[in-house]
Amino acid sequence: MTAETDLILGEHTRVLDQRWRVTLPGEWVEQLAGEEARCTLIKERPGCLSLWNAQVWQTRLDAELQVIRSKLEAGKLQGKLPLVQALGRLLSTRQASVQLGKQGRLLVPEGFRPFLKAEPGQSVVLVGAALCVEIWEPACWNAYLARRLPRFSRLVELLSQ
Repeated sequence: MTAETDLILGEHTRVLDQRWRVTLPGEWVEQLAGEEARCTLIKERPGCLSLWNAQVWQTRLDAELQVIRSKLEAGKLQGKLPLVQALGRLLSTRQASVQLGKQGRLLVPEGFRPFLKAEPGQSVVLVGAALCVEIWEPACWNAYLARRLPRFSRLVELLSQ
């Protein structure tokens, strides 16, 4: 795996095969997963899954969860336990550990298939989202672009400050 500062960029269209597999570009497999080909698949938003390097994702998640654990231990989340439970439910169903195949193929797990909103034989759009790879149902991707592209310059400006 390359450094986290090496951005994953690009857009590719692939077909979701009959076994719910999609093949990632080889350079992305190296950037994302390295030799182990171990990743974490995330339900990002309806019509979009994101694929992260397993170690990078776990490090980020652990840091966030440690803050919540500390607040729980200190009693600072009294009255917010339903929110903690909601977080637990989402964590339980939002992510899955996946192994990329030898040719960079990702098998979309059963519980993630309806969320992706794509069917076998349909095209999906693979998008390099800087730190991860996103897998989009094409209509959802086009709708996202229509909303976000007009604000592209402002986004660059905000991140450049």
